[in-house]
Amino acid sequence: MSPATPAQTPEPDVDLATLGARIRHARQAGGLTLAALAHQVDRAPSLLSQIENGRREPRLALLGAIARALGVSVADLMRPEPPSRRAALEIALTQAQARSRYAGQGLPEVRPSAKLPTEALEALVGLHAEVDRLASVRSATPEEARRANAELRQRMRSRNNYFAEIERLASQISTAVGHGAGPLTERGVNDVTAHLGFTLHRVADLPRATRSVTDLRHRRIYLPVASNGGHDPRHIVLQTLGHFALGHEDPRGYADFLRQRVEANYFAAALLMPEKPAVQFLKGAKAAKALAIDDLRDVFAVSYETAAHRFTNLATEHLDLPVHFMRVGEDGVIYKAYENDDVTFPTDVSGAIEGQIVCRYWASRAVFHNPDRYSTHYQYTDMGRGTYWCTTHVERTGSGDFAIDVGVPFAHVKWFQGRETPVRATSSCPDPACCRRPPAELAARWGEHAWPSARAHSHLLAAIPPGTFPGVDDTEVYEFLDRHATT
Repeated sequence: MSPATPAQTPEPDVDLATLGARIRHARQAGGLTLAALAHQVDRAPSLLSQIENGRREPRLALLGAIARALGVSVADLMRPEPPSRRAALEIALTQAQARSRYAGQGLPEVRPSAKLPTEALEALVGLHAEVDRLASVRSATPEEARRANAELRQRMRSRNNYFAEIERLASQISTAVGHGAGPLTERGVNDVTAHLGFTLHRVADLPRATRSVTDLRHRRIYLPVASNGGHDPRHIVLQTLGHFALGHEDPRGYADFLRQRVEANYFAAALLMPEKPAVQFLKGAKAAKALAIDDLRDVFAVSYETAAHRFTNLATEHLDLPVHFMRVGEDGVIYKAYENDDVTFPTDVSGAIEGQIVCRYWASRAVFHNPDRYSTHYQYTDMGRGTYWCTTHVERTGSGDFAIDVGVPFAHVKWFQGRETPVRATSSCPDPACCRRPPAELAARWGEHAWPSARAHSHLLAAIPPGTFPGVDDTEVYEFLDRHATT
């Protein structure tokens, strides 16, 4: 090492507890005492003790000396897995007791010394895992879900809903399977699946709570025999593959689950509608002042919602267009939303949009009152902070009709088809006088004579279903895989 080179330490992603356990395991296997090893590497035994206990990070030169004294390689000492089941339990206990949840209880720390029986270690680690699980279940409330949604939406807004790293990965895969432009065929989906090392299998007994189940041992993806609920079967396959292509691990909580779902959806859309040809098409349409979600949908043979999502991915990054997107139920409830154009979405006290009711004068609700609700609806809406133009389309699904809405500020409408629409509305929401408070005449006539029986949105009232993947019964999935593992 030259004098100009700073002293090196192990890579930053090396777990010190595992590194220390591997050093101790190798030392004991070689019959060396701590003092003997310290003498060979010319270091104090107290320093080596701290390293073995995961409390001190050794410099690379010292790690090399330790490896030579133990007759092993540095790479072996830095392997990520614990050297034994016992070591894994000791590490798990140490890490559990280091968490703020345990430290805040004021309970004594149990040292995982050699005198502690393995059975006791198993019990303690199991209890910590159950406490963590219960705490996670308690936190997975509707409020927690709304906060997670709000935080995720802010992160998406900060990057204009554009994920360059996912675009690059999708582009590499598209190139590898020879998909340049146009619709991705079923054969193309099979090519992507094979490229990522999986096979597809359609079955009639897929667990009801799942769209697909993946057998990682045999690299099989199980899908329903027929598509249901209006979901594009290509999108389901690509979304599933996205989790593995993006290196997702078991989600650590609901916020992580949401992030992974957004990334997997983005990955699927980027393969169905590759960035380069999609941007080329959109730039041509903008130059002709003829942008239309309908045309983007038709060119790539996807659903209107997928095309609208993809447009919001690319519009700001490549077309310099601020946009907003919504998926709204027939009852006015917002299911998905995104904006970077300062449109005033309704929010709750946590800043969440999902579950709120959109203004009745906005295009996403007005479209349901059209004589032909399934025709594309264009509308200008005058709001407190300016005028917005929207293009809205109703899609029929197994869960009912939903309005898919994309809008831009008035200054950018010149690039879109449908800008000549005479349809115009005014909204002063969130002012209650806009649409939340009934007209005085109606209120006087019915205020004391009406008692509606509300249809409760039970999914908004219940806690998020527990489990690594919310709402999925692990036993049902494992039994399903058992049935098919031998076929």
